[in-house]
Amino acid sequence: MKRYALVSSLNRLSEGNPSMKPSIDKMIPAVVSFQDPLPEPVGFRPSPERILAGDPAQTVSTVFTSADGHFTCGSWTAARGTWRVVFTESEFCHLLEGVIRVMGDDGSDRTFRAGDAFVTPAGFTGTWEILEPARKVFACYE
Repeated sequence: MKRYALVSSLNRLSEGNPSMKPSIDKMIPAVVSFQDPLPEPVGFRPSPERILAGDPAQTVSTVFTSADGHFTCGSWTAARGTWRVVFTESEFCHLLEGVIRVMGDDGSDRTFRAGDAFVTPAGFTGTWEILEPARKVFACYE
């Protein structure tokens, strides 16, 4: 529901009873900016059985998680390497630095460079190969 429709509905519900009037500021979270200082990154690697080449060390800074935990977004980095992926979530990526090759088990093969944006849908299986150290912003829905 759009904010103006939500505000209108809440105002109608609270007519004649000021104590029922909710505070919109408490219901709608503040805008989150990726220009603000990011949370401290957390380092990790794919599980050893998934690594196919190199040492794809990665970091993630989660900037926002929805109240229900289904939507997250943040910043991610990865060093050169190749690993198997199995996506249970749909992920939008905007590559800010580097070069990534994404090869699907279905035979698809795409290379993305800084400035490119793409979506990896839930259910995708294949490999990610970091050809040049990469940095992206992402939004995931699971």
